[in-house]
Amino acid sequence: MTVALELFTMSIPETGFAEKLAQRAEAGGWDGISLTDSQNLVGDPFVAMALGARVTEHLQFMTGVTNPATRHPAALATAIATVQEVSGGRAVLGIGRGDTALFHLGRPPMRIEDFFARTREVHAYLRGETIDLNGHPSRLRWLDRARQPAVPVDIAASGPKVIAFAARTVERITFAVGADPDRLAWALDLARTSMRAAGRSDADVSFGAYVNVGCHPDAGAARDLIRGTIAAFAHFSAMPGSTGAGLDEPDRAVVAEVGRRYDSNRHLFNTADHSSVLPDAFIDRFGVVGDAEVCARRLRDLASLGLDRLVISGPTIDADPTNAKVHHRLVGDELLPALRG
Repeated sequence: MTVALELFTMSIPETGFAEKLAQRAEAGGWDGISLTDSQNLVGDPFVAMALGARVTEHLQFMTGVTNPATRHPAALATAIATVQEVSGGRAVLGIGRGDTALFHLGRPPMRIEDFFARTREVHAYLRGETIDLNGHPSRLRWLDRARQPAVPVDIAASGPKVIAFAARTVERITFAVGADPDRLAWALDLARTSMRAAGRSDADVSFGAYVNVGCHPDAGAARDLIRGTIAAFAHFSAMPGSTGAGLDEPDRAVVAEVGRRYDSNRHLFNTADHSSVLPDAFIDRFGVVGDAEVCARRLRDLASLGLDRLVISGPTIDADPTNAKVHHRLVGDELLPALRG
């Protein structure tokens, strides 16, 4: 049986717009919406998801991504489980090590070992299990009254250690390794090898990819729409535990330079200094740029590697508004129908 490719759009939980964003995504043909969790920069994603669920019927809601550091694992699990109940089972917990959410608290991203431990706790809470906290048995007792299935955990993964852990542990992996087919194939092979070594079957883990898309007939304009998000995802690949794994040496050098320069106060800005170091050829490989036909072909090629979903980000905060409108029109009128077809 062929499973249809799921398509998620990415957005921010701006207060006052949650319902409108969700309605627009569902009407636009998206299967789901992924919402950022960065408490010093945007509103609360769990509130936004619950509000959005009230005005939609089919749209899935995923954090893109939260972390188990700014919230205790029990509080994090209960927040997403509440969304699961309100939405009728349409919630996904997208989780990672934390970036801007921790930066604006004066803290570095979580150590990998701490991330693994806290993610196991979140996963156990969501499945109704009891965990030991300093000799105290702890579980989400209210889940005994829940009517929906356990929320799936989706780890955003860039480096080999996180990819392998996710493949052994949770239900979903969404790779944040860029759109180069060779690197994505590397990540998928590592995940499948780790999954099978842990005794898991192909049906136990669902694969997806975060992809930065600039859809515009002018290639230069398309690149400039997403230069800031490309820099952000390159920065993720430069973090300890990733350090450009799976990239060739020239691209690894670009990623390392972005990581050295990265200013989290200018996160997702095209005009940030760290965005200026990206060569056009790197953007073309790490992202998906071009007209709707080119973008559709690139995305279909990525999906054919064995992906169940694409989580697509578009124009950045400071993108040219006229070119951004062209992008959104082409995505809605041409790109999504082409991917559905």
